[in-house]
Amino acid sequence: MANERKQQKRIDVEYERLDSEAEAGGYHLNPDIEFTKELIEGLLVNEERYGYSSCPCRLASGDKTIDLDIICPCDYRDADVVEYDACYCGLYVSRSVIEGRKKVSKIPERRPPVQARVEPAVTTKTKSQPLPYPIWRCRVCGYLCARNSPPEECPVCRARKERFEMFIRNAP
Repeated sequence: MANERKQQKRIDVEYERLDSEAEAGGYHLNPDIEFTKELIEGLLVNEERYGYSSCPCRLASGDKTIDLDIICPCDYRDADVVEYDACYCGLYVSRSVIEGRKKVSKIPERRPPVQARVEPAVTTKTKSQPLPYPIWRCRVCGYLCARNSPPEECPVCRARKERFEMFIRNAP
């Protein structure tokens, strides 16, 4: 009984944190609070199991480098919310859902097969002067920054450092 209360408290605290971060970033959590808290419980279970909060609706490999794209918020959230009014698991929804104009329905999986995810990213070369720093892109929201290494946390969506990819290399 005490463990259940402790777990419920963790879920409630995480719900408040995610809701606050979502709203601050222009996103919205699913208004079905019971459903949303079940998803959050899945995120917490995955964090305990793997050391990172992978999407509770997808099978994680346990290898963080392979699963970076499904660490919540996943790389597919924005495209899913724009196209289907909700992300794959239904944690994040559009304003239309919040306002009751649309309902969350089944979202097709857009995550590519594992081979496509583990291939190295293609770099782009510029035709002008070499860049003094590489360009890093947040895989969650698309934020770009020029520096030697990615920021510890994305200033836009709060994704962690490992969610950044090198977008353009600087000259050697």
